[in-house]
Amino acid sequence: MEVRLVTLRPEDIQADALATVVFERTADEQPVQPDTAARLNTLTRNWLDELYRSGEFRGKALETALLHRPPELAVSRLLVVGGGKRENFTPAELRKAAGTALRTLKSKGTRRLAFLLDPDFSAPEQIEAAAEGAILGNYEPDRYKTDKKDAGQVDEAVFAVPASSPAAEEALRRGRIIAESQNYTRDLVSEPANRLTPTLLAERARQMASELGLECEILDQTRMQQLGMGALLGVAQGSSEPPALIVIRYHPEQARAEQLHLGLIGKGVTFDTGGISLKPSEGMEKMKYDMAGGAAVIGAMRAIAQLKPPLPVTGFVPAVENMPGSRAQRPGDIVTSLSGKTIEVLNTDAEGRLILADTLTYARRLGCTHLLDAATLTGAIVIALGLVHAGAFSNDQRFLDTVLASARKEGERLWPMPLDEDYKESLKSTFADIPNVGNRWGGAITAAMFLKEFVETTPWVHLDIAGTAWLEEAKPFLAKGPTGIPLRTFVRVALEMGLPQAPPA
Repeated sequence: MEVRLVTLRPEDIQADALATVVFERTADEQPVQPDTAARLNTLTRNWLDELYRSGEFRGKALETALLHRPPELAVSRLLVVGGGKRENFTPAELRKAAGTALRTLKSKGTRRLAFLLDPDFSAPEQIEAAAEGAILGNYEPDRYKTDKKDAGQVDEAVFAVPASSPAAEEALRRGRIIAESQNYTRDLVSEPANRLTPTLLAERARQMASELGLECEILDQTRMQQLGMGALLGVAQGSSEPPALIVIRYHPEQARAEQLHLGLIGKGVTFDTGGISLKPSEGMEKMKYDMAGGAAVIGAMRAIAQLKPPLPVTGFVPAVENMPGSRAQRPGDIVTSLSGKTIEVLNTDAEGRLILADTLTYARRLGCTHLLDAATLTGAIVIALGLVHAGAFSNDQRFLDTVLASARKEGERLWPMPLDEDYKESLKSTFADIPNVGNRWGGAITAAMFLKEFVETTPWVHLDIAGTAWLEEAKPFLAKGPTGIPLRTFVRVALEMGLPQAPPA
């Protein structure tokens, strides 16, 4: 979908449909807000006033109302999207509103959409968010459908702003890059396991890197054996599909003076049966999404290559299948990790932490000074936080603050979780240095405690995205299926770390 800026009055806009945001009325029934909405109210002969008076529309967040053949406008449809309370309207809410407008109108055959941004909501960060929302809303996970007549697609989204500027155009470009990269991630996560094996995921990463001038190295099984990645290889040995460790490198043209090097790590289990500790069959088809963290890393590197932050960033994706083949590892097996620590495998369905352990160690060996990982790691985080927040765990408060602030700016909700040493009490093994699971209590925390053993003193943040990487039902602004979380946070962290005034510790 093409996106561009225009500086036109509402009545001069040529498109299939025009959309804008309006807010909840105040208790004393003040006029329609914002100013552009007031102008549209006049042009449509007080249509918005009538909507509010009737109670048919109240301006609540993501509520919509549609007017056909609006008077005094060149467009054939006018859509208003509720923004909720004006004082709470952030760029993240604008992103959702733009996505809602696009998804509402594309289902009605709209091919060219105009979105009217009020002067109070057309700063660069708001333009960026609106562009992202529209592009994300246009996405459908329907690649393998032969009949797509009900899906609809918008070919062009035009954003009408009071005035254009280089900053506004750059914000539009940035929003397009990030949203297209997020949709690229969603495409990867949508792929079924028979069409995206570890080898094929590595090839997709290599192709992307080649197109955007990134370095890409794929460590095969032999190389991992030479290095001693016993934890990763133990997970992979039950599958006939060989594993791959994907390493994607971005080198800035001009790096900051500080020797910062960000490592992005994403779990890449292209299908997870649970191994010998087999999962229940119900819902197992969704286990193709167990590589959502890895897909977000690949997508983030795609965006970083174009946005060019001034610090080196390396992406790591350990890609494996977890299968119960005749050579699969068994509960009770002991493997030796790349760090030299031995691990007793008590549950083969706790495989993500095993592949991440070796990858975190490898990232440190390659000189990464800060590590940020994302994984659909535990069902326990879903019990703790539901489907709303991802859990954030860290050994470094300053780096965690950077990640949390970046997530807030991007509208990706993270919740900080504890990592007190007391939790380590349940991670004791009689036969090895550490078991891969603790007891049933605080399972997301003990999983993070396990990972912490392999980062040592390197500043590190772990995001458990098991509850947020997949939508069970469509939202008004987003299709059912993969969300692409936490790609925007990854990219924002890289950009924020590149700023000279506020580097992480």
